Amino acid sequence: MAALWSGRFEKDMDALVKKFNASVFFDQRMYNEDINGSIAHARMLAKQGIISEEDRDQIISGLEKIRGEIESGEIVFNVDDEDIHMGIEGRLTQDIGDAGKRLHTARSRNDQCQVDGRLYLKKEIKAILKDLIDLESVILEKAENYKDTITVGFTHIQHAQPITLGFMMMAYFQMFKRDIERLQDCLDRMDYCPLGACALAGTTFPIDRAQTAEELGFKAPTENAMDSVSDRDYMLEFLSDASISMMHISRWAEEFVWWNSSEFSYIAIDDSFCTGSSIMPQKKNPDMAELLRGKSGRVYGDMMQLFTVMKGTPLAYNKDFQEDKEGVFDAVDTWKISLEIFGKMLEKTEFRRDKIENALKVGFLNATDIAEHLAQNGIPFREAHNIVGRMVKLCENKGCQLEDLTDEDVRSVDPRVTEEMLGDISIEACINARKSFGGTAPSEVERQIKVGRDWLESVKAGE
Repeated sequence: MAALWSGRFEKDMDALVKKFNASVFFDQRMYNEDINGSIAHARMLAKQGIISEEDRDQIISGLEKIRGEIESGEIVFNVDDEDIHMGIEGRLTQDIGDAGKRLHTARSRNDQCQVDGRLYLKKEIKAILKDLIDLESVILEKAENYKDTITVGFTHIQHAQPITLGFMMMAYFQMFKRDIERLQDCLDRMDYCPLGACALAGTTFPIDRAQTAEELGFKAPTENAMDSVSDRDYMLEFLSDASISMMHISRWAEEFVWWNSSEFSYIAIDDSFCTGSSIMPQKKNPDMAELLRGKSGRVYGDMMQLFTVMKGTPLAYNKDFQEDKEGVFDAVDTWKISLEIFGKMLEKTEFRRDKIENALKVGFLNATDIAEHLAQNGIPFREAHNIVGRMVKLCENKGCQLEDLTDEDVRSVDPRVTEEMLGDISIEACINARKSFGGTAPSEVERQIKVGRDWLESVKAGE
């Protein structure tokens, strides 16, 4: 079958070139978007008197028939179709004749593929937003369940200060909240319809771009035809958002790997999210967490691939742009499954309070609180910091905890300090005292959870 653009050519494409040039094997996933764009275009052409109403009706009926045949598996695309746009248009022309040949009036594949790409990403972003909302709901439930449960807070992978598990959960809640907000921004910025931009300069036909934009669910047409066909910022923004979110998943997955280790044993991951060893029968490996951690690199690669494609492309359309789709498709699929897997794994993971309680006895977690107590008693904080550092060294030499030091011990470090000045330095007291806005005190975590729930409900209401 001759290509629809073959008029000025005397030779057919080399078979290897056909294979290298074809994108239909991956861009066919946008068949619905392509058909919807063509139907909107046909309606506009008829309304503007560019084609007849009879042609319009034949085109729409023919496209719906092709949609059904694709979904039933009756149509199988091949290398001669080149891409989903030509594949559908070629079959439409075969089915309905001249009316099918009039469909491409006042448009180009350049704006057509952009319409498909934007419609596809709008649909997938809405699905990913739902997955993020579902994950945030799980996080809020876990935070509520563990808002009073004390655990170890780390810096530099060293015991730092006591925190509550609910507090830690809400830290991740904020990360995924930003992911949602970024995606909403991306969706808003890309919500413009390029249909009618044609190859790069618009058209001489009296088209109504506002009509097609409205019918396809865009808020307005794109402003400049040349930018419309050469812009891939919305894809890059989406891939950037995906990469940041996958980084958040990877960070938490990394902690799951630590917490699951024998050295920590902080968590019990449900068996349905682990695998065993082919040789060591005792093993229960956190493979899903490790896979999630690894998937982030895959999405980073998708982003960098498109950045690399775009950096050397002059205005307007270039064939390089065919390379924009596979990475986006891969990132969509990877991000969606990662969010679903992580949400379910988190939901079915329990924290082992007994193991965590033992860990709280290590690392002088109340040291900062003592320094703050001394500062509240008139000793400058920098001096208090130095004093507590020497107290820690004394404890290491004596093999005891800070709360075990006697009045004589603390005076030997600095005569200004008394045991009474240390105040209540139990781990529970340290936690409860951190009521500053955004702090780890259970009362403050409760506030964060309430704010989080209210925000999430507002997001759901705006869907």
